[in-house]
Amino acid sequence: MNKATRSTFGRHRLHFIIAFVISVVLLLFFFSPSNTYERIRAKLPEVYAETLSQPKTPPPTYEGLRKWEANLPQHDLDLPFPEGRTGRYVKFSNQIVMLGFNNVLNEVLMNAHLAYESKRSYVFQDYVWKPEYYPWPKNQRLQNPPRTPLSALIAGSVVGELWAEGDDSPRSVSSDWFDKVCPWNERHFIHTGDIKPGLAWKSGLEIFDHWAKLLRDAPERCIEVQASGDDNFPQTFDLWLWGSDRVLSLWKSFSTSPTSRLLRTSPIVGAAVKRNEYLFLPRGPRPSHPVSPDPYSRMMAMHIRRGDFKGACLHLAKFNSTFYSWNLLPSLPDPLVFPEHILWNTTEYLDAHLERCLPEPEVILRKARVSRDEYANAASVGKRRTLDILYLLTNEKGEWLATMKEALMKDGWNTIVTSNDLELDSEGVDTNMAIDMDIARKAAVFVGNGWSSFTSNIVHRRLVDGKEPISIRFW
Repeated sequence: MNKATRSTFGRHRLHFIIAFVISVVLLLFFFSPSNTYERIRAKLPEVYAETLSQPKTPPPTYEGLRKWEANLPQHDLDLPFPEGRTGRYVKFSNQIVMLGFNNVLNEVLMNAHLAYESKRSYVFQDYVWKPEYYPWPKNQRLQNPPRTPLSALIAGSVVGELWAEGDDSPRSVSSDWFDKVCPWNERHFIHTGDIKPGLAWKSGLEIFDHWAKLLRDAPERCIEVQASGDDNFPQTFDLWLWGSDRVLSLWKSFSTSPTSRLLRTSPIVGAAVKRNEYLFLPRGPRPSHPVSPDPYSRMMAMHIRRGDFKGACLHLAKFNSTFYSWNLLPSLPDPLVFPEHILWNTTEYLDAHLERCLPEPEVILRKARVSRDEYANAASVGKRRTLDILYLLTNEKGEWLATMKEALMKDGWNTIVTSNDLELDSEGVDTNMAIDMDIARKAAVFVGNGWSSFTSNIVHRRLVDGKEPISIRFW
């Protein structure tokens, strides 16, 4: 082989090696696990694609929490009156189940308040999920229907913790303990069909006082309230009350009651919030004036429920429904008032209703801007308020949310976090709604949906915490 031939062979060999290396790199890129996954994912049928959003860990068993509930110190037959085997108890078996958590929570809290005023132990029960709301698929569920201990979602006197110093009222007990201390043959049953017809359309306070007297005066130590009759809403405090201004007569006594004052965030929820607080570290340019390092003092939380909520909004508009529960408090800004020329059951009415129930991006941008400015202007003389962190409580995902975030960032919100960004373990996934609520409770400003029980329960906590009315807004 002459010199020229060897030189040509060497060049060809070098070209071959370079081509081989490039080919290997391209193969690794296109067939790497991440790229292969993304290309396969794009072709997945819709039904299978839904399982990709399922939690990666199995549902929590809550073994430790169940043991804590079972071993509450008031679960002792030998305790003196008003507890133990001679104590007085009330269980509301007519309490709503298999519905959204916040539809359940407002009733739980009012029932607990009623039990306290009736001098009876409140019997707390698991939260029973509406199966289609549960984060895990059927083949992973530990119970059917799925359940979560109430003490995983809230803390305080409602779930058996202590009353304030000097308060000797009987403590709440679990439903399991009620079965032991109040066997079936020792219970007095009150059927709602015998009581509620005479209370229809009365004020919330009148309804409450009637039940309180009934429970106080009953000589039986064990009472169970059961649903009866043809009432589609057989709860002691039902939807017809929560969805009207009749409930407002209860606000003063309820908001100042031990039930409200001692209501706390559960340790499980609090730990999840704490674990995700690093996400709220402010980004963007440093403000030109001194600001608090506390991210919550600089945060606006906005409840943006979409997707499945459109049907609910249309239904609410059809029946000309007003705001829900504490969202109706007259001290709050943004009441539900339409101009006089907008008449119910017209296209114009529907458009106006949807703007407040299912706001589009331009409405959200405007509300964020106005709420920020008005909160800043309400600061006391010599003080400045800065809002530059935004937390979006939302079930929305994908392109709509990405576009919304981009528009908000252009409007001066340098730090934007959504419900989807939180890192949660299995207990966090199971209590995610309470986690969102606690972040909104702590935020400087909250913008909610006036027709939502979720928003209403956040409003309750914020006002009990002493937040200003100007910090609570509605679409």
